[in-house]
Amino acid sequence: MSALKEKLEADLSAAMKGRDEVRTRTLRMVLTAVRTEEVSGKKARELTDAEVVTVLTREAKKRREAAEAFAGAGRDTQAEAERDESAVLADYLPAQLTDEELAALVAEAIAESGASGPRAIGQVMKIVNPKVAGRAEGSRVAAEVKRRLTG
Repeated sequence: MSALKEKLEADLSAAMKGRDEVRTRTLRMVLTAVRTEEVSGKKARELTDAEVVTVLTREAKKRREAAEAFAGAGRDTQAEAERDESAVLADYLPAQLTDEELAALVAEAIAESGASGPRAIGQVMKIVNPKVAGRAEGSRVAAEVKRRLTG
């Protein structure tokens, strides 16, 4: 079992004992998503820590988008609940890259690939994505690559 999944399960147990409803609800939800991912596909398997981070990132993005949707609809209580869950998930995600760090990684990938012009976006993304791995949202990375190659 991955160390991160073990930590999530241990923290869930502690949250339940401490009657921390937000943390309990959030960790249950993310562990369900991890287990679903483990049994998806042709054969059940254990996820690696990197794969668990991918699931956590996806769940955090869902919370962020839901919070924005609720806030936009004037449903502040639900928006706040989504933000609270997102904050819990942030504790388990790697530190996010700053704009400067992301720009440096993209510049490095462009130099490495010799890419130029908007047609090379996919080529650069293939190089950058493994280096970023959960430390920046895909849309943020794509926007920076696009800005560099079209600007």
